[in-house]
Amino acid sequence: MTHEPNAALGLNASVLRSVRRLTQRRGRDLTGKFLAEGRQAVREALATDDLVEEVIVIDADRHADLLEGVDVPIWQATEHQMRQLSDTVTPQGIIAVCRQLRYDWDALDGARLVVICAQVRDPGNAGTVIRCADAFGADAVILTAGSVEIYNPKTVRSTVGSLFHMPILTGIPLSEAVDRVKAMGMKVLAADGVGAPLDLLAADGGLAGPVAWIMGNEAWGLPDEDAQLADQIVAVPMWGKAESLNLSSAAAVCLYATASAQRRQR
Repeated sequence: MTHEPNAALGLNASVLRSVRRLTQRRGRDLTGKFLAEGRQAVREALATDDLVEEVIVIDADRHADLLEGVDVPIWQATEHQMRQLSDTVTPQGIIAVCRQLRYDWDALDGARLVVICAQVRDPGNAGTVIRCADAFGADAVILTAGSVEIYNPKTVRSTVGSLFHMPILTGIPLSEAVDRVKAMGMKVLAADGVGAPLDLLAADGGLAGPVAWIMGNEAWGLPDEDAQLADQIVAVPMWGKAESLNLSSAAAVCLYATASAQRRQR
């Protein structure tokens, strides 16, 4: 059945309880579902076949362009109900209940640019790295064991829809991830404050082939034993007075440089 925006159903207590469970990790793990909040995230979720199970809105007419032709239940919520489903101070007024995406190593066949997030624990950082990977044409992101849950609402929101654009593998030990991408013929580079300068590596053609970048934890970076798994340690040169770059900024620079080098090689 197709629900037009003006035919949205009133959100009842039973559905509210069911959806509210997804605000907690236990509920997400038990059901295999998660919440995508905001117009852009919902737009991208709806564009992915058979992913969205239902949509909750405060004002269906306001989102008529997104909801036209949608053949899943659309629930009309009050502001009070929406606040129970959102962890933002000001809810954006639209949430999609989605099935969790599952990928295996086959999804990386032919990959030329991969990001490995090694114990990245901040939801905003993880989401922003995924968004950067999407923006610069990466083929996949791997969140190693010990990283933030990919379906944490803050992580999902920080991806701004990029979560739905590429395979994301989770819960994999770093050593296994490195072994796998090396077996695929990828050079493994570790981003760190001290290493070969990124610009010189790019000029020498060192970024033109298939590359997997390891990005370390926000607080402690890459421990020596993890850095040693890489083929080379690379630093982003800085010519200003800033002491360092944060994780997502460094990821953006490294990914842009690599994607640019690979595109010139084609």
